[in-house]
Amino acid sequence: MTIKADPTEFAGKRVLVSGGTKGLGRATVERFLAGGGRVITSARGNPDPVEGVEFVQADLTTAQGSEAFANAALERLGGIDILAHVIGGSSAPAGGFVALTDDHWLAELNLNLLATVRLDRLLVPQMIERGSGTVVHVTSIQSILPLPDSTTGYAAAKAALRTYSKSISKELGPKGVRVNAVSPGWIMTEATGDFLNRLQSANGGTVEEARQLVLDALGGISIGRGAEPYEVADLIAYLASDRAAAIHGAEFIIDGGTVRTV
Repeated sequence: MTIKADPTEFAGKRVLVSGGTKGLGRATVERFLAGGGRVITSARGNPDPVEGVEFVQADLTTAQGSEAFANAALERLGGIDILAHVIGGSSAPAGGFVALTDDHWLAELNLNLLATVRLDRLLVPQMIERGSGTVVHVTSIQSILPLPDSTTGYAAAKAALRTYSKSISKELGPKGVRVNAVSPGWIMTEATGDFLNRLQSANGGTVEEARQLVLDALGGISIGRGAEPYEVADLIAYLASDRAAAIHGAEFIIDGGTVRTV
């Protein structure tokens, strides 16, 4: 199954997708392309190209990489109308909080919080100048449902991103720039498989037992599966579209009916 898109929905729109070369990011790039948008994205390496997408090789976990990407976007597209921040992930080891060194913490914060903050700081001002623009931040339900064995740093960074998103929405709304957040639960990407393998390696047992450990920590998923990348990408595109013109400062959870407790 795929989402059917109006090929004119984003006609004339210039779209930057951070972290748009695989998983949810790639699905988001493809969704904006299907809607007629002009899209630019980046990665540290040289991924499989997506036809019709501008690509910049840059490390967004650094200030220099973020600046290079933002400058290339402005030069090539002449401005950005939509910022979709999908960048994120975790490579921290299992073993609870004591296993996390300063380097692990800094890596999680740079990838899951500061990469987005830097790009906003570089690109939102030109939206303010025009009096229009849309920003979508991808957070995570782990901001309130962390998995203490392996994702404390990631969850803390995403919680900070959630608060940051709400804060700048109050600042930017009166200036014509809409800001919303999408908070996914479990998404079925290649990174999901890598994460389960790390859990299995750290805890023993089987990959299926690692999968059940995650499901139990999330409170169960009532529809019996995680979300497909294209399903989350369609929500991101909706919030960036004119159809959501009255939606601002909101957080949308897409987690398959997970039982959530604070």
